[in-house]
Amino acid sequence: MRLEHPAPSRTPQLRKLWKEAFGDSDDFLDRFFQYGFDPKRCRCMVEADTVVSVLYWFEGSCRGQRFAYLYAVATAASHRGRGLFTALLEDVRQLLTREGFHGILLVPETEGLCRMYGKLGFSPCTAVDCHKVSPAEKPAALQEISGETYMDLRRGFLPEGAFDPGREMLSFLACLYRFYRGEGWLAAGQTYEGKLVCQEFLGDGRAMGGLVRALGASAGEFRTPGSTRPFAWFLPLREDCGGPAYFAFAMD
Repeated sequence: MRLEHPAPSRTPQLRKLWKEAFGDSDDFLDRFFQYGFDPKRCRCMVEADTVVSVLYWFEGSCRGQRFAYLYAVATAASHRGRGLFTALLEDVRQLLTREGFHGILLVPETEGLCRMYGKLGFSPCTAVDCHKVSPAEKPAALQEISGETYMDLRRGFLPEGAFDPGREMLSFLACLYRFYRGEGWLAAGQTYEGKLVCQEFLGDGRAMGGLVRALGASAGEFRTPGSTRPFAWFLPLREDCGGPAYFAFAMD
C-alpha cells in the first residue's frame, strides 16, 4: 500500500471508484474533473497499482483561518473493513496540518457515517433547516447573477463565522448551480427532473414559492441556515480553532 497525490494517469481509476461508491453520471464526473479536480487536493491509497481508497477536498476560510472541506470519500467495496480510510484520513490530517490549515469539515450522509466520524474525532458544528415548497400563484421577480456576485452578496446575509468557499470550490459550484437574487433574498440551486433544489436560500423565505413558480418547477426543496438538521462536522487541527457557525454547500 502507498499513499499519493494521484497522477493524471489515475483519472480513469478515480472515476471508476467514484461511480462505484456514489453512482453519479458521466456528465457530472466530466464537470468535476474539468472544473473541480486538482491532484494537489486529493489523496489516494494504491494497492497493486490500483486506487482502492480516495478523498478530495476544497479549501475555504472562516474568521481568517484556513479550512479544508473533505468530500467524495470512498473505498472500493472489495477493500472495505480493513481500516484503509482511517489510515488515509490520518495521512491527510498530517498533510493539511503541515500546510497550515486550521480545521477540517465534512458532511456525513448517514447516521452510520456520523458515528464513524465521531469516533475519529469529528463533532457536529453547524445545522440547517430544510423546506419543501409548492409553487406560489405569482412568480417572484428575480435576477440571475454570476457565482462571484452571489458570493459577494451572501456575506451580507450570513451569520458571523460562516464558511467562505475558496476560488476552486466556487468554480465547481458555478458549473453545478445557477444563482439568483431578488428583493431581500438570494438562492443557489438547480432544477432536476422538474423540481427546484436549492442548496442555499438566504433572506426572505416568503419568496421561495414565487421562485419555484418563476423557474417553472413543480416543487422546491430549500436549505437555509437553521437548527433542526445537523449538517457539517468539524475536526480542529489547532487548539485555537473552532468550527464555523454556518456551512452550506455540500457535494451531496
